[in-house]
Amino acid sequence: MATIRVHTAQNVTLEYEVASLGDRLVAAIIDNIILVAWLIACALVVFNVLKLGRGNAGNTVAVVVLGVLVGIPYVFYNLVCEVFLNGQSIGKKARDIRVVRLDGTAPRLGDYLLRWLLRIVDTGLPVVGGFVAMITILLNGKGQRLGDLAAGTTVIKLRRLASQSAELPVLPAGYQVVFPQAALLADHDLALVRQLMQQAAVREDYGLLNEVANKVKALTGIQTTLPDDPFLKTVLRDHAHLATHGSGY
Repeated sequence: MATIRVHTAQNVTLEYEVASLGDRLVAAIIDNIILVAWLIACALVVFNVLKLGRGNAGNTVAVVVLGVLVGIPYVFYNLVCEVFLNGQSIGKKARDIRVVRLDGTAPRLGDYLLRWLLRIVDTGLPVVGGFVAMITILLNGKGQRLGDLAAGTTVIKLRRLASQSAELPVLPAGYQVVFPQAALLADHDLALVRQLMQQAAVREDYGLLNEVANKVKALTGIQTTLPDDPFLKTVLRDHAHLATHGSGY
């Protein structure tokens, strides 16, 4: 199992599992299914509206319109998704994987652009399309294709990161949620909170605990006078309850 180590600004080292080649292939298949479905839908609409078969001019217009409607999304799909969905396409989101920089931070626009531009070499070349990316990922050791090597990025598994954290807290019967906003936190956010709380407890680092609490408050909009440690433990319990029973968020 390939992993990368990330040294955070709080002087804490975290370990992330690199997304497997299988996960990335499945994510790519899902994304391609979406694009093919879009092609079919556009073809049905365009050819029906423009009445394909009623003259060469109509056929030419239909083909041009279809090319624009399908070509632009096909070319820019991955770039737009990763920029606006925080490093994930729909396929990556389905497989719970995400693009990150090797230092654990979110990629910048230039990083996404480099990955996108080199996708032509990685997956778009005739005959060898996709093999370049697969071979590079298998040999690299950090789950990087050529675009990742150039941008300093990789793709990590979020689900595995969450499962490596502490077990979910045991809640008493009839537990009442204190902070429903805890549902706004993703599983990997909670995994990071648990790890940082453990580090803070070992070091007796109350400054780190305060940083974590303030970050959680900023992400969720929670306002409370609870001390940092009880606050974070309450958020973990609330999230565990909401994950099991659902929430309105």
